[in-house]
Amino acid sequence: MTPDEIDKLPYRRCVGVMLMNGQGRVFVGQRRDRDTDAWQMPQGGVDPGETPRAAALRELREETGVTEDLVEVLANTEGWLPYDLPLALVPNIWGGRFRGQEQKWFLMRFLGRDEQINIATEQPEFAAWRWQNIDDLVAQIVPFKRAVYQQVLEEFRDALGRAP
Repeated sequence: MTPDEIDKLPYRRCVGVMLMNGQGRVFVGQRRDRDTDAWQMPQGGVDPGETPRAAALRELREETGVTEDLVEVLANTEGWLPYDLPLALVPNIWGGRFRGQEQKWFLMRFLGRDEQINIATEQPEFAAWRWQNIDDLVAQIVPFKRAVYQQVLEEFRDALGRAP
């Protein structure tokens, strides 16, 4: 695909979850499908007829085993935050139908115990997981998603109790 063809493609609608524990750290998972050390927060597509909030809770359950009763939804981003895939990835992901994703993010407080997190799900996406210090979060993420993660932190600044 040429860059001009890619520029004409739409964004895929997606949700993301910033899951925060009682110590103010954030869940990140190491992707199973990458050769590099790629970490990210839970995320996934919005199904037809599904609200973004419902999609976020479903994706969280599907990727981490964390159910709705183990979280409190604290905030969500005002709008949709887009990112473009690197040009070389576009033909290989989602059948080449999307240039990237536009995401609505949800900040959730984890009310459970670490033992209730289970990444060995029916279709596992993560090989490992950890609680990440918020100040180190963006640096741990694949480069093409870092700007979106920075925007998410900025939008959730007040809910996270962080200074500008």
